[in-house]
Amino acid sequence: MSWQTILAIGSGGFIGAILRAYLNGVISHHFPHQLPYGTLGVNLIGSFVMGVLIALFLHTTIFSIHTKSFLSTGILGALTTYSTFAIESFMLLQGGHLLLALGNIFLNAFGTIAMAGVGFYTIKLFLR
Repeated sequence: MSWQTILAIGSGGFIGAILRAYLNGVISHHFPHQLPYGTLGVNLIGSFVMGVLIALFLHTTIFSIHTKSFLSTGILGALTTYSTFAIESFMLLQGGHLLLALGNIFLNAFGTIAMAGVGFYTIKLFLR
């Protein structure tokens, strides 16, 4: 891996981590609940944007390899929060909130896949 790719991923990760903390806080503030909507929100948003980016990467030639690394591995890698989702789901289970835990797992697992598809096909439609 080149130093340019490492720099692209690292700087994107810096931005993505800040975005994650900010968006998680905003969403959690506006939707206070035992279900961790902040984590769900950043996972859904990140998955949608990943779908958009992958469609653009596959159907256009406007992005360099470094830009692709910056956006996908860097920003989105730090923005989405799988490890946070995992511990939040575990804590819900530990706290006896079985239905909330299952809802959180279902929404994160299937919602993010659905949002990645929505993002991908949205861009595919626009590029026709």
